[in-house]
Amino acid sequence: MAGILDLLNSDLGKTIVNGVAGSTGTDTSKTSSVLTMALPVLMKAMQRNASTPQGAEGLMSALSGKHNGGILNNLSGLFGGGVDDNVKQDGEKILSHVLGAKQQGVEKIIGEKSGLDAGAVANILKVAAPILMGVLGNQAKQQNVSSSNGIGDLLGGMLGGSSAQKEQSFLESILDADGDGSIVDDVAGMVLGNASKKGGIGSLLGGLFGK
Repeated sequence: MAGILDLLNSDLGKTIVNGVAGSTGTDTSKTSSVLTMALPVLMKAMQRNASTPQGAEGLMSALSGKHNGGILNNLSGLFGGGVDDNVKQDGEKILSHVLGAKQQGVEKIIGEKSGLDAGAVANILKVAAPILMGVLGNQAKQQNVSSSNGIGDLLGGMLGGSSAQKEQSFLESILDADGDGSIVDDVAGMVLGNASKKGGIGSLLGGLFGK
């Protein structure tokens, strides 16, 4: 199963990055940086939420309904005339549901690392969240995930599985942020400090820093 970061490096991923950058008026490379960090974090949060029967059922319902992947069929239309406010409002609801009280902290930390303010990160994620849900919905169809039992496995597979401990630790650290910015330096150290270590989070996000 292709991972979420493999997707970002694909032609579809480049279309998404360029479209999100254009629709938010943000530099393409910084948009790519934000999405490279943020999408795994959002998926890890979804994985957490799906660890309860109620959470898994809710996510499965969304992926088999509104977010079944249809948004990917007309990305040129989505980005062509500017992203519709309804899409952004949907994105805000997704972020609020997935991240809860951690949302501002996550946006702040990703902003610190990408060189953008938290507001710009929030705008990027509002557009990207419905697309991510569409990607997950499409993967659920391709993998024949028809019940809530398989959602956790789907997310785990796209995140790279539970064996990638450093990556998981990195994602957990961001999700445990309380918004005061106190772990920003720790997160930066985790990313940059492991950049030369094969298999670490630095290699996972290596392209982000040109290393």
